[in-house]
Amino acid sequence: MQFETLALEFQAPHLLIVRLNRPEVANALNTQMGRDLLALWTALTEDARGIRCVVFTGTGGRAFCAGGDLKERLGMTDAQWQAQHEIFERAYWALMDCPIPVIAAVNGHAYAGGLEMVLASDFAYGAEGSRFALTEVTIGIMPGAGGTQNLPRAVGERRAKEIILTGRPFTAQQALDWGILNAVYPADDLFPAAIETASRIAENAPLSVRQAKKSIHYGLQMDVRTAFRFEIEAYNRLVGTEDRHEGIASFNEKRKPAFKGK
Repeated sequence: MQFETLALEFQAPHLLIVRLNRPEVANALNTQMGRDLLALWTALTEDARGIRCVVFTGTGGRAFCAGGDLKERLGMTDAQWQAQHEIFERAYWALMDCPIPVIAAVNGHAYAGGLEMVLASDFAYGAEGSRFALTEVTIGIMPGAGGTQNLPRAVGERRAKEIILTGRPFTAQQALDWGILNAVYPADDLFPAAIETASRIAENAPLSVRQAKKSIHYGLQMDVRTAFRFEIEAYNRLVGTEDRHEGIASFNEKRKPAFKGK
């Protein structure tokens, strides 16, 4: 897979590194990046190609993603703006629907659509000194790629209203305290920490990881009794797998399991 605005790298077994790759404009999201992200997440959903975990980050140390490319948007007609945004919407949905775990390694500022990508990932680590904001209301629009939905699910309604309605930036430590980030690291330690976690996930039974991710994501959208039944359905799909048999055998034989995703 090759893309104009993304840099892909395989590191360690079953692990894919995806970098937003427009460092000259702080990895701002333009139309081509939207198309590339949509194609990437769709391709991984259709065929994982042996990939079991993704680390999602930005090129360069200044920004993870500064949000939408407003220079490209200058002079767009209303119809062109909405057509472009449709691409972005589909790309974000494809990220959230991707069955492979995606860890955001936020190596710099994440503003507007950049923060929405962090929120659409499964969880995130951040670098000290990085800043976050949903700034859309300061330029006459509003978050439109899941920000008004994913942010309150992470930080609660009242905090989300404060963040979105003010457009005010906040620190990595605040993002950690409020539940947007899982951990904050010195810049040099961020990527190794994300790789270590992703490698640990990739060592586990891939079908189990997928089913657990799906059960958490969709279960949170249900009442608890329905969610529990959904969980059991997801669980029962694993009982007859080769990996379940391998996991039990390896435990009893005191050896490392060799999971095949079958």
